[in-house]
Amino acid sequence: MKSALVVMFFAALAFSQTPSGTATSACGPKNASFDVKLDKTQHTLAQPDSGKALVYFIQEKGSDAFAVTTNIGIDGAWVGANKNSSYFAASVVPGEHHVCANVQSHRGHPVGLVHFTAEAGKIYYFDGRVVYGATSDLYFFLGIVDSDQGKYLIDSLPLSTSTPSTPKKDQSSPQH
Repeated sequence: MKSALVVMFFAALAFSQTPSGTATSACGPKNASFDVKLDKTQHTLAQPDSGKALVYFIQEKGSDAFAVTTNIGIDGAWVGANKNSSYFAASVVPGEHHVCANVQSHRGHPVGLVHFTAEAGKIYYFDGRVVYGATSDLYFFLGIVDSDQGKYLIDSLPLSTSTPSTPKKDQSSPQH
C-alpha cells in the first residue's frame, strides 16, 4: 500500500509540473530564448497605436532570486522578454488574448498564464513576480495590476529590449 501511495505521489508531482498542450498554446516555440538589454533611462509611458491596445509586461525579481529572464508570449508567439526587474510593452489588436510568461532555464513552476480581452485605445499592465521556494524551485506568478501600480513600477524599473538569441556556432570547426 505504501509503495502505491509513493508512486501516486511522484506521478502527481511530475504531472503537475508539466503544463498541458492547451495551457501552453499561448506560449511561443519551446526552445526559444532572448538576449536582453536593460535601459535605466527609459520610463516614458507610450500611448496605444490607433485601433489597438497597449500591454505592459512588468517583472519583479526578489532579492533572493538569481538572474532571471522571462519570455512573454501572446496567442502562441513570443513578443519579448524581461530580465530581472524590468518592463516592456507590446501592441495588440482588440479582442481576447492569451498570455504566457515562461522563465528561461529554470526548474519549478516557471510558467504563468492569463487571458484578457483588449479594447482599442486601452492600456493594460501585467506584473510577473519571481519567487524561490524552500527547495530552490522557482515560482512565477503573473497577474493584471492596477494602472497606478503599473505606472509606479514602470517609473522605477529599466526598460527591457530583447532580441531572439541565435545559436552559437561551434568555435572548433573551420569556417568555409
